[in-house]
Amino acid sequence: MYLSQKQRQFNAAMERFNSKRIYGLFSQFVSLSNIFVQIYLLYRLWPHSIGIPWQVFSILVAYVLTDFINGLVHMYMDNNDRYDSVAGPLIANFHMHHKIPRYKRNNLLLVYFNETGSKVWLVGYLLAVSLLLEVGLDPVVLYILVYIGILSSFAEVSHYLCHTSPAKMSIFLGNIGILLSKRHHAEHHIEDNTSYAFLNGFTDPLLNLIAARFYKGYKQTTDLHYLQYVAAVHQER
Repeated sequence: MYLSQKQRQFNAAMERFNSKRIYGLFSQFVSLSNIFVQIYLLYRLWPHSIGIPWQVFSILVAYVLTDFINGLVHMYMDNNDRYDSVAGPLIANFHMHHKIPRYKRNNLLLVYFNETGSKVWLVGYLLAVSLLLEVGLDPVVLYILVYIGILSSFAEVSHYLCHTSPAKMSIFLGNIGILLSKRHHAEHHIEDNTSYAFLNGFTDPLLNLIAARFYKGYKQTTDLHYLQYVAAVHQER
């Protein structure tokens, strides 16, 4: 009873997503907003020199925090089943990435633009960091916060390369832990409720503990919600 209700809600949400142009326009607006504020923050912050050692420190700290933060968001979204909410069509469409995990091949700049359109939360984060620029925080802290905002979009590129690119360089960068490796990320799709990080997967041990504490796993819940929709699409074809 509950499962069939969720499946009907999912189908209705996907019908709204596919029939109303507003959702595509909204994603483009989010992409433009994220990239515009990222550029603005870099422009404002760049005159504040912190030296190469602190720049390296800022990037490393931001890399770890970005992997963790985006993994948390991924975890929440994979287990989110509020298809009848205002954001329902966006939530339902997000869940399709488990059924259709392979991306369309594209220029990496276009991937950066398109995929950051799903990061609605990032707009609020970047605007909050913009306000913090006026508070007078330590420049090192500001650089870390700004790099998190930029690397959150770059995480989508890392995820794209993991799923799509056969290039030796991207595979090498994945294998040494700078990008997300294919082998590591495969655990997320093969197993359940695990390996949510998708910048490089470094924080997955901690994320796995959080997931085990708060969620049953998407294969037992949200993955079942799109089955009727997928069946209907195949019948139409």
